[in-house]
Amino acid sequence: MKIATWNVNSVRARQDQLRDWLVAAGPDVVALQETKIEDGLFRRDVFKKAGYRSKVHGQKTYNGVAVFSRERIELVGAGFRDGGNDEEARFLDVETMGIRVLCCYVPNGQSPDSDKFTYKLEWLARLRRYLDEHCDPEKPLAVMGDFNIAPDERDLHDPEAQRELTHFHPDEHAALAEITGWGLVDALRLHHEEGGIYSWWDYRQMAFQRNLGMRIDLILLSAPLAERCTDVVVDKSPRHGAGAGTKPSDHTPVIAELRD
Repeated sequence: MKIATWNVNSVRARQDQLRDWLVAAGPDVVALQETKIEDGLFRRDVFKKAGYRSKVHGQKTYNGVAVFSRERIELVGAGFRDGGNDEEARFLDVETMGIRVLCCYVPNGQSPDSDKFTYKLEWLARLRRYLDEHCDPEKPLAVMGDFNIAPDERDLHDPEAQRELTHFHPDEHAALAEITGWGLVDALRLHHEEGGIYSWWDYRQMAFQRNLGMRIDLILLSAPLAERCTDVVVDKSPRHGAGAGTKPSDHTPVIAELRD
């Protein structure tokens, strides 16, 4: 079984590339972020023909999350539904193929002295509370998505340049530790201790070609799924090109393989 996460940076702009990647890579479950499309305009039929059912939670122009599955998929909820600000479509909770999947698009945060950074930390705290109130660490759970946080120095090409800035700030690391401390492990680090494995590269300065990136797209697994995880790979193939006239997403998929 293969589960994946990918910030696709607009489903509408990269619909054909996403469909072709699904066919080529063959994941069983995929969490998508930055779909940037309203639910009524999401072309579920295109992906159904490729063999995938879907649950979507989107909005016009910004944000948006979705989960695709080869099998029946049940919606648990969209947004945290905790009385807080859920205007931005950033969170989707589903059950499929015997596992629970939380698809997350964590706010960027902009800069540590901004209101957007405060919102990011509050959002992460709400995610931790959601886990406490609605999930069980002893059951199969995957929390996947664009976290906009590089967990440690191995996950940045230049840690010193990024230190205490957004994506590598101590407050972000503390918030991420609260989430993993609930009972989740970083799946990639179960199999790869080395640095230089990234999932995002800037469009500028030939960053992808020079591997000047960050690993900010994470698959976090509860113990029952961590025990089944046999490998995690970053699939760079979509970043090499999205077809004639189409710019690729600045992110690329992360895929975890699980024993059945």
